[in-house]
Amino acid sequence: MLLGAGVAEVSAVPLTPFRDEAQAQRYCPGDKVVWLDFRKGIYYAKGQKRYGEGFDGSFVCLKEARGSLYRRSLLGVR
Repeated sequence: MLLGAGVAEVSAVPLTPFRDEAQAQRYCPGDKVVWLDFRKGIYYAKGQKRYGEGFDGSFVCLKEARGSLYRRSLLGVR
């Protein structure tokens, strides 16, 4: 009997959160910086209404946010 057949192992990329956008950009110079809302589990790109807002979030690199299985916000795109 095969118990683990066909099961893909999923692991999240560790996040490096920053309170300041400039610090995050220095940490990931070849990547975009997004605002990650930990409570909602989504991230906002620069130009979206909730970018940089709230107490339950931080600035992170886009690749880290995607690798940690957070999803992008589809609302508030300008």
